[in-house]
Amino acid sequence: MSTYQNEIKAIAALKEKAGNGWSAINPESAARMRIQNRFQTGLEIAKYTAAIMRKDMAEYDADTSVYTQSLGCWHGFIGQQKMIAIKKHLKTTNKRYLYLSGWMVAALRSEFGPLPDQSMHEKTSVAALIEELYTFLRQADTRELDLLFTALDKARKAGNAAEEKSLLDQIENFETHVVPIIADIDAGFGNEEATYLMAKQMIEAGACAIQIENQVSDEKQCGHQDGKVTVPHADFLAKINAVRYAFLELGVDDGVIVARTDSLGAGLTKQIAVTNDPGDLGDQYNSFLDGEYINDASEIENGDVVVKSNGKLLKPARLASGLFQFRANTGVERVVLDCITSLQNGADLLWIETEKPHVGQIAEMVNEIRKVVPDAKLVYNNSPSFNWTLNFRQQTFDDWTAAGKDVSAYNRDRLMSADYDGTDLCNEADARIQSFQKDASREAGIFHHLITLPTYHTAALSTDNLAKGYFGEEGMLAYVEGVQRKEIRQGIACVRHQNMAGSDIGDSHKEYFSGDAALKASGEDNTMSQFDNV
Repeated sequence: MSTYQNEIKAIAALKEKAGNGWSAINPESAARMRIQNRFQTGLEIAKYTAAIMRKDMAEYDADTSVYTQSLGCWHGFIGQQKMIAIKKHLKTTNKRYLYLSGWMVAALRSEFGPLPDQSMHEKTSVAALIEELYTFLRQADTRELDLLFTALDKARKAGNAAEEKSLLDQIENFETHVVPIIADIDAGFGNEEATYLMAKQMIEAGACAIQIENQVSDEKQCGHQDGKVTVPHADFLAKINAVRYAFLELGVDDGVIVARTDSLGAGLTKQIAVTNDPGDLGDQYNSFLDGEYINDASEIENGDVVVKSNGKLLKPARLASGLFQFRANTGVERVVLDCITSLQNGADLLWIETEKPHVGQIAEMVNEIRKVVPDAKLVYNNSPSFNWTLNFRQQTFDDWTAAGKDVSAYNRDRLMSADYDGTDLCNEADARIQSFQKDASREAGIFHHLITLPTYHTAALSTDNLAKGYFGEEGMLAYVEGVQRKEIRQGIACVRHQNMAGSDIGDSHKEYFSGDAALKASGEDNTMSQFDNV
């Protein structure tokens, strides 16, 4: 017997046991409400989605063409609409996730107002956004199932048995909008205990995957800005342990930890690592410090720090800020060490923050990591901080030059110019952008591709276009032609915004609760009927 029918039967048995007091309860209505509310808690969601991620990771190990993707979200409605769009256009949410960006929380969700990506926003705002995202995703389930139930009732009333069977099959095989969220915990918002507490809050809200970076918590910078300061490995591993303990305490045994390294662009450290033996992790970290080797105590000035490294006394260069700097051109070596160390000490996936989207650069680092950890996999930030057009036009220009192709028609410093749009070089660059995710997943071990801030930019672009027309010469036509007519033509569900907000769900419930006496919003005077069957 089907799940839907099983639920109806189970509630019918409860009704019979309860006696006359439940005479008004319709078992099928109650069963509908049950399956519309599949997930009762955030922990249920975390366990369900963690299993999805583990399955996807194993499938990627067997076939690198089955990588995963996500887009960043700053509001539950945005995440909901992404999943609705994916189901509408691609028919399945398989291998499509959501990403929760700390940058967007800081810029758009803080009570302080817009903030830079420096971990200044409220700690609780991250978990609150996870909970909000899943609230909207669950509501998307409820709405879509409600539409199926309404259609089922109409088919039954019309005596259309074939349509009834088709709808019952769709109900039984319904795919939830609830998908994994990779959630950004920044640098942990404090010491390892603070990281543990915040990780618990995020997991309880539904997060199955937590991304944490190796910057100093109180000096944290956006990954694509200057002034980044890293911590010694022991400090970072303590926070990875803290996140793992949080997962285990809450029973999410296969929770996923994404260890991010900012070492490629971070030239500073706040502290010298503790080291007990030559060649240990602390010694390796310190070996990258810039400074000079000394032979005598007379070479030490007031306030200098001296460490033993490589069997010699090193006096690290100390900046006016009190920070220490690493030697130039050691970023790749430090990234490789960071990644191997993280994977050997509890992390599941890696995140290497780079300064440009270049398959060869990423592959170079991953190949070194895989010499030690063969199944190393990355989450990669397809960042809006990169000028993708310029980067790939320059990469193509350089490759063509190296191959001896004629590039005399192009000025490398002006390749962003619209004058070059549509040229052979720029078409080739666009083709490379289009295949970047496939190429990088095949050649550079990238399991998951995400765009951190897509809807920050789409909201700004669409608002600019609407404001320009509406407050200009187009007036109301700017909205009708630029928004509503496109919604209708493209079948965007939000054109019926009352339905999207839950009005029809409420009508269904009122009918369950009050029967024929229900006062429903979907009567003939509801203007949303103007969008029926368009």
